[in-house]
Amino acid sequence: MTEHPHAPITVEEMAHAFEEEAAPVDLSPYAVEDWVTLAVFWGMGLAVFLQFFTRYVLNNSFAWTEEIAANCLVVVVFLGSVMCVRMVRHIHVDLLYRFLPGRVVRFLEVAVDLIAIGFFAYMAWLLWRYLEIVNDERMVTVDLPRGMVFYMVFAAFALMFFRSLQNLIKDLTGTRTVRERAQEDISAGGI
Repeated sequence: MTEHPHAPITVEEMAHAFEEEAAPVDLSPYAVEDWVTLAVFWGMGLAVFLQFFTRYVLNNSFAWTEEIAANCLVVVVFLGSVMCVRMVRHIHVDLLYRFLPGRVVRFLEVAVDLIAIGFFAYMAWLLWRYLEIVNDERMVTVDLPRGMVFYMVFAAFALMFFRSLQNLIKDLTGTRTVRERAQEDISAGGI
């Protein structure tokens, strides 16, 4: 008989839960772009804290912290999307896949991979063209090139393109598609 995952437990059981050995930490699912995203996220958190501290504690806020935090947020969103592409974590509807035969499902998943590859390639190309226009602009409150942010967004779309290519290759060469493996990982309680 399996226990319900949210079954009530006693205080003693809770206290003994802290005595268990911690499982070893597995950092293997994370790639370089994930660590860069984490660093930018902490930079954004620091800028937001500094904005809060200077505004409400010192009553004299630094104007530049808001612009830095906003630009960090843009970078975190797009670099975080690279992780979602790699791990197949973007929102998608897979209800139809459950009712179709395996060969049709595989064809549809490869088609989705090809559409994603085309989209990310097109967005990277558009950003490259946009960078030619805004490359020399400066930020409003900080004397830094505004292109820094857009180069990071361009890099994120280029990485999403390459991660989508990797997913397509895995779909074409593997016995299970990346979406099937991701669904199994989610069901198993993994990342």
